[in-house]
Amino acid sequence: MAEDPALWENPGKAQKVMRERTHLDAGLKAIDEMESDLADSIELIKLGDMEDDGDVVADAEAAIEVLHGKAQQAELQTLLSGEADSNDCYLEINAGAGGTEAQDWAEMLVRMYVRWCDSKGYKVESLAESAGEEAGIKSMTVKVKGHNAYGWLKTESGVHRLVRISPYDSSARRHTSFASAWVYPVIDDDIEVAIEENDVRVDTYRASGAGGQHVNKTDSAVRLTHEPTGIVVQCQSDRSQHKNRAAAWSMLKARLYEAELQRREAEARAEHEAKTDIGWGHQIRSYVLQPYQMVKDLRTEVETSNTQGVLDGDLDEFMAAALAQRVRGEDLADG
Repeated sequence: MAEDPALWENPGKAQKVMRERTHLDAGLKAIDEMESDLADSIELIKLGDMEDDGDVVADAEAAIEVLHGKAQQAELQTLLSGEADSNDCYLEINAGAGGTEAQDWAEMLVRMYVRWCDSKGYKVESLAESAGEEAGIKSMTVKVKGHNAYGWLKTESGVHRLVRISPYDSSARRHTSFASAWVYPVIDDDIEVAIEENDVRVDTYRASGAGGQHVNKTDSAVRLTHEPTGIVVQCQSDRSQHKNRAAAWSMLKARLYEAELQRREAEARAEHEAKTDIGWGHQIRSYVLQPYQMVKDLRTEVETSNTQGVLDGDLDEFMAAALAQRVRGEDLADG
C-alpha cells in the first residue's frame, strides 16, 4: 500500500500510513531480536550446565529475566487497540480548591507528565495556561505528540491527591491538596465529529504572557463554549487569532469525541467516570509525602514508596495496571 502512487495524492493520509508502517516494522524487529536473544540465552545455559559454569548460567538467566520484562511491555502495547489509542492527545491539568497549595500541586503534576513524555520521546506543546496568584498554576492544557500518546495517558484521567508538609505554611503543618488531569485524543481525518456552529459560542481575549515583549497587544486568544454540553476549550499559544481558533476547534472536537466514548462506556458497564468535584472521594491516585512515603493507585491497588521517582515521571507501572484493568472491564462488558 505504501508503494501505491495514489496514496500520495493525500499527503496527510500518506504520512499516517508511513508512520504506522514504521511502528509496525519496529515492533516486528523487536520481536525478532527477543526471539534471537532468548535462543542465545538458552544455548548459554546449556553450555554453562555442560561445563559446570554457574556464572554463565546466572548471566543467561538474568538476560532471560530482562527479556521477560520486554515481552510484558510488548504485550501491553497490543492492548492499545482503541479507535484513537495511537493518536496524539490533549492533557488538561486543573488545580482544585485550596489556593496556592493546590496550584503548586497542579504545576507538580504538569512537571511529572512532561518528564514521563520526555522519557518516551513524546513532544509536549503548551496551548493554554492560567498562572496561580502566588505560585503554581490554576490550569494548563498541553498537546502531547507521539505514537500511542492517548492510549497510555487516557489511564491518567481523574483526580490526584497530595498529602505533604506545606512549603507555604510557616507552622509546617500537613496539607491535603487536589488537582485533576483530563486526557482526550487529537481527532484525525479517520474520525468524524459533527459540530453545529450555532451551538458554539466564540470569545476572544488578550493572551497572558511572561510580560514585556511577550505580552500580546491584540485579542488573539480564543475560547470556545459548546453550549449543549457546557464543554469549554481555549488556546493562546500563537500570536495569530486564526491559528488559535483552528487549534481550539480541534480541541473541541477531541473533547466531544472523548465525551462520547465515556457515554458509551457508561452504558456498556453501567458505570460513568464523570468529571466530578476535585476533592475527597473522587481521586484515582494518592501521593503521600508525609508522614510516610507512598504513592497508591486507588483503582488497581498498585503502590510504591519511591515517591520521588513517580513525581519525576516513573508512571509506567501505574499506567500498565490501569490499562490492563480497563481492557478486562471492556471484555467483560462485551461478554
